[in-house]
Amino acid sequence: MKVRTTHPARPAFEDEPGGAGDRRRPKRGAARLRRALWWTLLTLTGGIERRGRLPRGGCVVVANHSSHADTAAVLAALDAGHAPAIGAAADYWFASPWRKRICSRLAAGFPVRRTGGGMDDLLSRADTLRAGGAVVLFPEGTRARAGELGSFHKGALILARHAHVPIVPVAIDGTARLLPKHGRLRPTLVRVRIGAPLPPDTTPEAARDAVAALHRRTEREPLKDSVARKRTAAVIGSRWGLAAAFVWAFAEALSWPLMPELFLAIACVAVPRRALKLSLTALAGSLAGGLLALQLAASGVQLPHPLTTERMRAEVRSELATEAAAAVRHQPWNGIPFKVYAREAGRADIAPQDWLAHSALSRGSRTLTVGLAFGAFGFLVHRLRRFYGLYLALLCGGFTIGLSLIVTGWS
Repeated sequence: MKVRTTHPARPAFEDEPGGAGDRRRPKRGAARLRRALWWTLLTLTGGIERRGRLPRGGCVVVANHSSHADTAAVLAALDAGHAPAIGAAADYWFASPWRKRICSRLAAGFPVRRTGGGMDDLLSRADTLRAGGAVVLFPEGTRARAGELGSFHKGALILARHAHVPIVPVAIDGTARLLPKHGRLRPTLVRVRIGAPLPPDTTPEAARDAVAALHRRTEREPLKDSVARKRTAAVIGSRWGLAAAFVWAFAEALSWPLMPELFLAIACVAVPRRALKLSLTALAGSLAGGLLALQLAASGVQLPHPLTTERMRAEVRSELATEAAAAVRHQPWNGIPFKVYAREAGRADIAPQDWLAHSALSRGSRTLTVGLAFGAFGFLVHRLRRFYGLYLALLCGGFTIGLSLIVTGWS
C-alpha cells in the first residue's frame, strides 16, 4: 500500500530564527551530533545494528519500549536527516532543570503531559512533521517488561492523521539486556528494525500488531556469526580465557616464541567486553614470567629462545650496561622479545625490584594499548563477525610476515 506524504514548497525550518517555526523546525546539525554520540556509546557497549530506513518526508515513529536505552538506540539508528524528536513524559524527564537539559539536548526530547494536555503537546509537533521531520513516540506510555508489549495509546495515530504523514513501526531488541528496568548496564548488541510505513488512519491495534510482529522477527533472527568466532568466544568467555591469557604471556617471557599481543588480537576481537581483563591478565603473566626468567638467568639456567638472534642479545646487553633496568623501555618498540631483556637483565645482576618496576611500565604501555585497541576494533566491526575466520587467517599471515621481517632485520 502506497502512503502519500507531504513535501511543502517552503518548509517550517526556513522560518526566521526566533519565530514559532524556528522552535519546531528539524534541527539536523544537532541531530547529527546526537546520532554520532549515541552510535559511539552503543558501539562501545556491544554494538548497534540497523535494518530498514525511514520513508522520505515527515513520519511518526512508534516503537516498543522496555528500557531507557531505547531512546539512545532510536537516535543512533534513525537517519539525522529526519532530525528525530522524542516524546518524553513531562512529569519525569522535565520535572527538574537538569533532567530537562539532559532530555532536550542529548535526547531531542519534548515534554508530553500524562495527566491532561498531552494531546495538545503532541499536536504541537505537526509543523515539524510537515517540514520533513520525524517524531518518535513510545505508545505504551511506560517501560514494559522484556518480551512484553502493552496496549498502544492513540496519541501517535491522531498526530499522524492530523499532520497527514505515515506511521512507521520500529522494533528495538537488546536494550532490555543492555540496561534493564531498575538494573545495571550490561554490554550487549542492540538491534533496530524499521518496518514499512502504515497509512495515517491506522488503528492503535494495527500499529501495535505491526511493531509486535517486527519485534518477533528481530528476536528470532539469528546473529550472523562464524563458527570460528563462536568457538573462540566460548573459550575466551569462560573461566579458561583469563587462564589462557596468563599462561601464554608467562610462557612467552620465558621461552615461547609468540608474543601475548597475538593472543590479545585473537581474543579481544572475539570477546571485546573482556578486553580490559584479558589485557591486565596478560600483563600479569608477562611480569611474572619475566621475573622468573631474570631469577633463572641469574642462577645460570639458560632456557631456549627460538626466533631470536645474537645481534638482539648484543643490543640488549649494550642498553643494560648504559641504562640498567630502565633499558627495558626500548622493548615495546624495537622488536626484540621481552624474554631477551629478562634473561640478559638476570645475567647483568639487575635487582628484581628495579626490573619489575621498569618492566611493568614498559610492558603495561604496550600490552594494555594493544589489548584495548583490539577490543575497540571488535566492537566496531561486530557486523563482520561472520568473517572472523578470514580475520584470523589475515592476522596470522600478517604476524608471520612481520615476525620474519623482524628476525631478518636483527640477523
